[in-house]
Amino acid sequence: MKTIKIVKPHQVEIQECEKPERKEGEALLKILYGGICGSDLGSYRGTFAYFDYPRTPGHEFSAEIVDIDENNEYGLKKGMKVTCNPYFNCGHCYSCERGLVNACTDNQTMGVQREGAFSEYISMPLERIYDGKGLDPKLLTIIEPFCISWHGVKIGGVQKSDKVLVVGAGTIGVFAALSAKLKGAEVYICDVSEEKLDYAMENFGFDGKIVNSSEEEFKKSVDEITDNKGFDVCIEAVGLPQTFQNCIDASCFGGNVVLIGVGKKNLDFNFTIIQKKELNIFGSRNALKEDFLDLIDLVKDNQEMVEKVITNTYKMDDIKEAFNDFDNNKGGHMLKVVIDFTK
Repeated sequence: MKTIKIVKPHQVEIQECEKPERKEGEALLKILYGGICGSDLGSYRGTFAYFDYPRTPGHEFSAEIVDIDENNEYGLKKGMKVTCNPYFNCGHCYSCERGLVNACTDNQTMGVQREGAFSEYISMPLERIYDGKGLDPKLLTIIEPFCISWHGVKIGGVQKSDKVLVVGAGTIGVFAALSAKLKGAEVYICDVSEEKLDYAMENFGFDGKIVNSSEEEFKKSVDEITDNKGFDVCIEAVGLPQTFQNCIDASCFGGNVVLIGVGKKNLDFNFTIIQKKELNIFGSRNALKEDFLDLIDLVKDNQEMVEKVITNTYKMDDIKEAFNDFDNNKGGHMLKVVIDFTK
């Protein structure tokens, strides 16, 4: 079968490899669609913290079950269109013992610490496979990234009365803003790219935008929107020191700050502001089974809105072009890039 490999930074190839053999307790899956995540792009660029070369990328995907044990305890059947939980946890560390399997100390995410899904076929443990309930396979592909943001919004305790700022108008940022909106909050989105912000505003109906053109303009916008109070919840969805600082600065006293973005750089800042504002700062990592199950239902009820996150689709054979275009996208409304493995 064919598989996609990132061999080294800026070099992606389609290679031939053996089709996986299904073991007991697993299903053989035919991949239908796969999404290129921001972390996949970071792996392509050589900037992602957790990636080793060479590796098959991909942890956002939909698939069809082509071989499975009949009458399994999960009710999964041959022919089902499904999505999967790609975060493999060890099951015995302190985090796993407490049910925090998304924060396993030995977490291995597909396409990052272990081989990913960008192949014609993969095998998966049954407990990680979720029935798509008839959802279009292309939309099933975006359940996983939506889960990342949904989990962060839950961690941040977003409520209906909150004013929420999401810093970053990429896919995770848009999904975080959508998650907060679906919770009933008043939602503002921030980015350096006005084009990205315009696309987000036009297609998802957020309450406002902040063009992050300078520290002074950012502060001015925050003060105007919040009447000098600051935001109740600030969500960082970029992974840069300055955007995390933006969230610290924009938060109200007693506010919540959620870090979803992943980066390699350090931030040097006056940490006493955390004490002064009595901030609650949360890290949000991966997602849980309940997030996947909730979002499959939620996306079914909001398909028209959610499908606008998918902006570009490529065939598997055009994977080099897909990564190159995504890498060279300078502020355009290129959100979720999807690979069609059916063509």
